[in-house]
Amino acid sequence: MTGISRTSADLDPRRRRILFRAWHRGIREMDLILGQFAEAEIASLTDAELDELETIMREEDNDLVRWITGEKPLPERHATALFARIAAYRPDFDPVR
Repeated sequence: MTGISRTSADLDPRRRRILFRAWHRGIREMDLILGQFAEAEIASLTDAELDELETIMREEDNDLVRWITGEKPLPERHATALFARIAAYRPDFDPVR
């Protein structure tokens, strides 16, 4: 999947905004990782998890990719269960059907 397939009509404005921002990153790798993670999880995230996701999304994409792939050590501030879930998420790189 290379683009959003979930409708945001049932989401509150904050979740819609986060979902949009997750799919519109600076580099395509982060579009796919954060976009697909958000698409799958956004409806069930708690307010605290949404706060944390917004904090993570403020980071530079190149840093996020390096932390997720293990190329750079993960800063202590992001050593959380949510970041581990994002890093463990394996996006679908298949073309849109």
